[in-house]
Amino acid sequence: MIKKVLIANRGEIAVRVMRSCREMGIISVAVFSEADRASLHVRYADEAYFIGPSPSNESYLCIDKIIDAAKKSSAGAIHPGYGFLSENAEFSKRCKKEGIIFIGPSADVISVMGDKISARQTMINSGVPVVPGTKENITSEKKLLSVVKEIGLPVMIKASAGGGGKGMRLVKNEKDIISSLRAAKSEAKAAFGNDDVYIEKYIESPHHIEFQILGDTHGNVIHLCERECSVQRRHQKVVEETPSPLMTPELRENMGKDAVSAAKAVKYVGAGTIEFLVDDKLNYYFLEMNTRLQVEHPITERVIGIDLVKEQINIANGKKLSRKQNDIHQNGHAFECRIYAEDPENNFMPSPGLIKHIREPLGLGVRTDGYVYEGYNIPLFYDPLISKLIVWAKTREESIARMKRALHEYKITGVKTSIKFLKKIFETPDFVKGKYDTHFIQNNDEFLFLGDDCNQTCRDMAIITAYMDYLNKINEINIEHASVNKNEKWKNYGRRKNLQRL
Repeated sequence: MIKKVLIANRGEIAVRVMRSCREMGIISVAVFSEADRASLHVRYADEAYFIGPSPSNESYLCIDKIIDAAKKSSAGAIHPGYGFLSENAEFSKRCKKEGIIFIGPSADVISVMGDKISARQTMINSGVPVVPGTKENITSEKKLLSVVKEIGLPVMIKASAGGGGKGMRLVKNEKDIISSLRAAKSEAKAAFGNDDVYIEKYIESPHHIEFQILGDTHGNVIHLCERECSVQRRHQKVVEETPSPLMTPELRENMGKDAVSAAKAVKYVGAGTIEFLVDDKLNYYFLEMNTRLQVEHPITERVIGIDLVKEQINIANGKKLSRKQNDIHQNGHAFECRIYAEDPENNFMPSPGLIKHIREPLGLGVRTDGYVYEGYNIPLFYDPLISKLIVWAKTREESIARMKRALHEYKITGVKTSIKFLKKIFETPDFVKGKYDTHFIQNNDEFLFLGDDCNQTCRDMAIITAYMDYLNKINEINIEHASVNKNEKWKNYGRRKNLQRL
């Protein structure tokens, strides 16, 4: 039985895993870089070990250093979290060689499903629908032109070892085909050390829907229903929800069965995710498999009523799944917002720095998975995710209202954050109605990126009417002069109205 777990990660996911370990009576071990000496995961853990300089390639990505820390601490198992080494087949293999339990799938499964070309072929063999495209690496420009001619434009060129939008190019015009291939291969080589790419037919305005799956060492595999992940920027998720507003009972049943089939095809063990694209006619296609815990796993935990980290540890201990498929039922509606230290108005540039003040939201149905505190200096070396804000309510409408309230309560000073941007998402009509897809942000950019004063005015027609009345009552200003100074007066009027509300 696992008695001590080393968490080979940092930040909010390290703290989240440690909390479940503590509830299970398991000792948690942290590892940390120079930049993370004062991080919350180091303070929260029962033990902590220094593993090197701040850059991740000299610390959190160093397999030898992680294994050495596990040996020094006598940890019987390693939980990789997500990111870093979580989907590294060599890391899983090394753990096995050293007699350390890797809380995740085998190296063979990670290899097969981590390579998107081999994953596509595996799904085709198991009868799971995939997006039309190639089954092998595109090795020549001539081959690329032949494939594009066969399936038709537009197409997506994707890195086989890719993720997070890297090594990916959308091609809509013939003149861009060759240059896009070269750019995708170059970016893939730089990001992943592998320039293999494949081609998929581009699905117009798709939904990105994923199914959470669990598999044990006894051959049991179940799904825990879906998560809607279509609100994205640069192919990275911003807001997730469950259930999906697109979903029908029939579609959920069919996609769930195919997700289980996909996992069984590779004899999957642990927690993982089968990701699909769904078009406007509710046709769905396998996209990829994530062989790890997902960032957005808390909304599934809240709606299904299960602790996924505890399930991972129990599976690693050789136990059977605690539930069967017939036991899985969705209860209520949950959202997750990813709170980043970044500036949405400056192309989402990271905003590292000192947290001067923080007030996290509280109350019924609110959960915050974070790792920062007042006086903490967010380092520039890692992903700028500060925390995840999760809310739950009985209905989608109630859950939206609760998230808006929670975002209003969330206060962070010292660094720029995505909180204001997230507020606008939950006020956007398309999102409120549940009528959105992966193009949501660009389709609503005029609303989402307007300045606060102008955006407030545009949202409230009553203010526009009142403003016109205000102009008409200015006796000493002629129409031409009013027009010249309109923008400044609009801003000043908006500020006065805001002060009146306060």
